[in-house]
Amino acid sequence: MIDVQGLRKTFDRSKVVAVDEVSFQAKDGEITGLLGPNGAGKTTTLRMLYTLLPPDAGTMSIDGIDPRRDTLGVKRAIGVVPDSRGLYDRLTARENVAYYGQLQGLSRALIDQRVAEFCDVLDMHAFIDRKTEGFSQGQRVKVAIARALIHDPKTVLLDEPTNGLDVMTTRALRQFLLTLKAQGRCVVLSTHIMQEVAALCDHIVIIAKGRVAAQGSARELLQQSGEAGLEDAFVKLIGSDEGLLS
Repeated sequence: MIDVQGLRKTFDRSKVVAVDEVSFQAKDGEITGLLGPNGAGKTTTLRMLYTLLPPDAGTMSIDGIDPRRDTLGVKRAIGVVPDSRGLYDRLTARENVAYYGQLQGLSRALIDQRVAEFCDVLDMHAFIDRKTEGFSQGQRVKVAIARALIHDPKTVLLDEPTNGLDVMTTRALRQFLLTLKAQGRCVVLSTHIMQEVAALCDHIVIIAKGRVAAQGSARELLQQSGEAGLEDAFVKLIGSDEGLLS
């Protein structure tokens, strides 16, 4: 479970408040969506959760661990699929995943077993032993997911994982995220794609201009906005249609 209260982040050079008093909870066995236009503060929020950025104010707890006080403990507890994917292009897909397994202290035998499982589940057999340089977006995302889950974390953070994917790969990835939910994991998904939220999310946190504009289930957001559709509800709740993608 993730608990975020009053999270704030300002970038000194530009004096831009990227995240302003953001609060939400993400529960185990649910998919929580951070929904908002590009530049709303979603990625900055995730980066603070996985310790890449320090917050200026507020509190965070992931499975009872404070990321600011126990950075290593949080990194062991979570799996992260960042927006950049961050693969080592000179390594094969297998080597990328295995390297993260080694960093997590897994045995070679367990790493091999886990990689074999991901090859089946994510359909990676055709490229598992190829260097990742030149990989398609779909291939890169699959490797990033396998790498994030190699140590079997209870909590998974994904930053716009379907960005740039084709329709079939997107469908397969969404089904995989539902599998993670069924396993009882806490899944946090950052996105600006409305269909993604409608298809996957149990709890939706709408972020606009660094602040939480509204949150709740899809049904609750419709009730709050008085609209019949989620897209119209989103536009009304953030007070603008700028940056909205369907």
